[in-house]
Amino acid sequence: QVQLVESGGGSVQAGGSLRLSCTASGYSYSSYYMGWFRQAPGKEREGVARITPGGGTAYSNSVRGRFSISRDNAKNALYLQMNSLKPEDTAMYYCAADTRPGVGVADFRYWGQGTQVTVSS
Repeated sequence: QVQLVESGGGSVQAGGSLRLSCTASGYSYSSYYMGWFRQAPGKEREGVARITPGGGTAYSNSVRGRFSISRDNAKNALYLQMNSLKPEDTAMYYCAADTRPGVGVADFRYWGQGTQVTVSS
């Protein structure tokens, strides 16, 4: 059983920053592929960023250059630094994990409960 718990969400003005955290528990955590996803009301869940066990990263076009994903294996933690936030970034943000490579929602078996991010204009 893999348990993921997100934190760090909140309300911020456009142009501001937030740092999301995800604490993961599970044997051999460092071997997991990790990702951040988000879902706005009435929209499908979409990928935001992912990071491989080796530290390789990838981002969606909408957040590239503004968001940064990182991991600290010693702390069993995943982070998403979000800068230059826009109202369209408003969504519930989820962290996800899997032992297999992949980038889509269907590729991740383990999910956190989500943390809300609201960006006002």
